[in-house]
Amino acid sequence: MSSAGIHSPTATGTSNSMADSEHPRLILHDFLSPDLCKGFTYKSIDLQELEFIHKSCSTIGYRENVFSTTLSHLIATNSPHLILPFLPIREKLKEKVEEFFGCEYELFIEFTGLISWCKGASIGWHSDDNRPYLKQRDYAAVCYLNSYGVDFNGGLFHFQDGNPATFVPMAGDVLIYTADTRNVHSVEEITNGERLTLTLWFTRDKSHDEDVKLISSLTKHPCNSSDTYSKPYLPFPASQNMYWFPSEESLKYQSGFDIRCGRLHVLGYQFCCKDARVKSSMDFSDILLEPLHLVKGNDLFDKEFSNILHLLQVVQFYHWKGPTELKRSEFKMEAMNVVQVSMSQREEIRLLKVESLKDEDLAEVIFNGGGSVEHDWVSFCDVVDLWEAYTSNLWDNLVFRLPDWIANQSIFYE
Repeated sequence: MSSAGIHSPTATGTSNSMADSEHPRLILHDFLSPDLCKGFTYKSIDLQELEFIHKSCSTIGYRENVFSTTLSHLIATNSPHLILPFLPIREKLKEKVEEFFGCEYELFIEFTGLISWCKGASIGWHSDDNRPYLKQRDYAAVCYLNSYGVDFNGGLFHFQDGNPATFVPMAGDVLIYTADTRNVHSVEEITNGERLTLTLWFTRDKSHDEDVKLISSLTKHPCNSSDTYSKPYLPFPASQNMYWFPSEESLKYQSGFDIRCGRLHVLGYQFCCKDARVKSSMDFSDILLEPLHLVKGNDLFDKEFSNILHLLQVVQFYHWKGPTELKRSEFKMEAMNVVQVSMSQREEIRLLKVESLKDEDLAEVIFNGGGSVEHDWVSFCDVVDLWEAYTSNLWDNLVFRLPDWIANQSIFYE
């Protein structure tokens, strides 16, 4: 495949890509390398942490075969604490865009989202402000969280005019450009894998400031309440149609699959209800809101998860951290609560799979497997405590910082 127009990284990780002033754009190679991440008060940016959030929380996206995780959606599904890992890179990208385009302290973040493109996803020539409701967008920054040729194939980014003409993304690279017709671009069809980006748009129009809208939602959220209760950070799913793929099937659910169940399936997991039987009077989407048990092969993990999102977050956290790291953890491993699946549970698991994966082959094509982490129940027992500690720490941090956010009408991590 041609690499025309692709720049090699310089010593600072930045390519000299604004030679053509008619098409202002900037490529930052290895922007998220450890050296560039130093100095944040939160921690170094972890691309895998953002991937964990996306694979735990994403919904059907704005285009065919695209999935997205927005900050507003995290708030709506009782995971507002998961906004915090976005903040270091969000602030660093805003600073870089303002510096590059000479508009320091003039920009507001209009949108922040994790966006993944799966097999079949593509988009033709367009500018990012090509709709009346997008005219407020001035600049875009696309940060790649995984790599072409390793995690996905296809999906190359092309500019219609100017140089570089083609961009081959690698994890940690950032592409910055104007959102207008000076930078018309397209994205090739994904042929394999899942191409994951953190995408931000910036605006000079304060009325489109994302922070103000997010803070308004947070002020109405339980995290802003003095009332306390056990484990307030447990996630709660959105409506079922936001998780059904393809989206046009979400009114009848006769084909396709639930993307939460699909992600579990490609990792080799299933689930069953607390009462070990499917109630014929209960709708499938209601079952996913009930306490669930995790199943792997003939083993059932005898611990309740509050709903499908809670279960999925813990599983994805396990695959983020990996058994090797978990075994080195300081947490004391609990006795394993693993029992054999009963005959009645086996039938229930089958029925739930039929309902959640009308087309399991499609789920495997779209998500292309889920990773090579070997499952180990000892480590998984440990991950339950690790997820609790990770999540409650973020929640407490959010609660601590929220009054300053409200007072300043700005979301920051300083």
